[in-house]
Amino acid sequence: MPMNIRKKIAKLSAAQRKKVEERAAEIIAEEMSLRDLRKARKLTQARVARALGINQDSVSRLEQRSDLLLSTLRKTVKAMGGDVRIVAQFPDRAPVVLSDLSNDDSPRKSSRKLSHARA
Repeated sequence: MPMNIRKKIAKLSAAQRKKVEERAAEIIAEEMSLRDLRKARKLTQARVARALGINQDSVSRLEQRSDLLLSTLRKTVKAMGGDVRIVAQFPDRAPVVLSDLSNDDSPRKSSRKLSHARA
């Protein structure tokens, strides 16, 4: 006979319930849309729009998009007070933070380009 999850949780001790609630909050925090993130930061679309120098309607459309340029994502998250880091995850190694993808700075010149310029 299937058991309702609420009944199952109700049978846990207070410490166990707290642990379940904390882990649920962690899982929820790991996956957020831009809209969810903005709301979690207690920001309005109008306030984010002012920070970005665009109108509120543009923020609304931006939040509904499923495909963004990294530069747009970076600017939007920065307007919310955060920073974007892109992490590549592989099954056979530790996660790798990719560099030069989400920085405002112009890309670094590679040593190959420098060596050709000197030659």
